[in-house]
Amino acid sequence: MTAALIGLLGTAYLWVKAGHVIFVIFWMAGLFMLPRFFVYHQESAPGSAEEALWVEREQRLLRIILKPSIAIVWIFGLALALDTGAFAQGWFHLKFAVVLGLSAYHGWMVGYARKLQAGERRLSGRALRLVNEVPGLAAVIIVILAIIKPF
Repeated sequence: MTAALIGLLGTAYLWVKAGHVIFVIFWMAGLFMLPRFFVYHQESAPGSAEEALWVEREQRLLRIILKPSIAIVWIFGLALALDTGAFAQGWFHLKFAVVLGLSAYHGWMVGYARKLQAGERRLSGRALRLVNEVPGLAAVIIVILAIIKPF
């Protein structure tokens, strides 16, 4: 094990990093799926059995994939940032801001799921399809910053 890998996490560093990447993938998958679920939910008839199925699917996606994933991403990500001294690096500040924004987007989607469940359909299917691009754009920025470390 090289000296660069012996920080606060010690030999667990690579396991924590692997776990972080794995749960980022799960989180991103959920962030891509949920707006699509919203589109289908909104296209179903209000009060129908189909609408009830979409509510159930949305809740399962949130409970089983999205909520645990975001928690683990943050725990492992903060551990890695502390271990590597990332808070002192310029590129990390922007990455951290984008991850905060993505977390806010996640929170907005949780709120929108509640609104849909209550029968409120505030956005069009087109608007939801556009909103679905947010995680992709965030992923591009985050990966470039984490790999290239441009500043």
